[in-house]
Amino acid sequence: MKIAMVGVGAVGASAAYALMISGLAAEIVLIDVNERKAEGEAMDLMHGAPFVRPVTIRSGAYADCVGARIVVITAGSAQRPGETRLDLVKRNADIFGQMIPQIVAAAPDAILLIVSNPVDILTYVSLKLSGLPASRVIGSGTVLDTARLRALVGQRLSVDPRSVHGYVIGEHGDSEVVVWSRATVAGLPVEDFCHQRGIEYSPALRADISTQVRRAAYEIIARKGATYYAIGLGIRHIVEAILRDENTILTVSTLMTGQFGMQDVCLSLPSIVDLSGVEGVLLPDLSPDELIALQRSATVLREVAASVGL
Repeated sequence: MKIAMVGVGAVGASAAYALMISGLAAEIVLIDVNERKAEGEAMDLMHGAPFVRPVTIRSGAYADCVGARIVVITAGSAQRPGETRLDLVKRNADIFGQMIPQIVAAAPDAILLIVSNPVDILTYVSLKLSGLPASRVIGSGTVLDTARLRALVGQRLSVDPRSVHGYVIGEHGDSEVVVWSRATVAGLPVEDFCHQRGIEYSPALRADISTQVRRAAYEIIARKGATYYAIGLGIRHIVEAILRDENTILTVSTLMTGQFGMQDVCLSLPSIVDLSGVEGVLLPDLSPDELIALQRSATVLREVAASVGL
């Protein structure tokens, strides 16, 4: 299996490292407008080849996407301290306008995995520019937000986050929606688990965790300038679901075609991910407030898309 990584800044390099040690790919091609940076990252990673399963890692250009099963796109202008993801839209939409046609020309059969922010808007841009089926243009969406939710709930309740199940849906950004009505710990609603363990379960607890999930990127950027380790692992998880045809349910960003009354916008709902990309989108049983918040999130994204002529 061949994977192309377009953009090898902190996110792209972290994802390439995670993919390398996973053993999922036989070949990883690193592509960046800064060719020397791509060459250096490829050299550094390739020197670790004796410690992992056989893999070839090299730098290249857009033409080297040929034969890639998945093209992961992390390229674009970085989010600045104090800046929302949606502030990035105009700069990165222009970059994608030049980049996507070249990638598709080289790898017309590949699945595009969009990670650059604002990811929902850029997934929609990529879909329009590529002409590919919606199932093969996937955004990383709220996969990271969902992981943050599980990690924070696990931390707060002193339980393994792998035993926590719940979703963040909608925009990967300020209007995202934590689906507390469906969240569980070991199959128990969070409220029931807290009651059994003598933990106070209150609106304040939910609000605090929701705020931490929503503000996580801002807090990390303020401290270290960027987020990249967790999303690098998230990218590996999505790629694994595709390459191993797992039918894994992930909150990736994909085109809405009438779900909950939403159309012509890309955002995250629990989706079945397999070798074809997004095989199907699931409709969780939302509370009235969650449904209103989700539809508001879709409106936010549509307004931003319209502001740049999409």
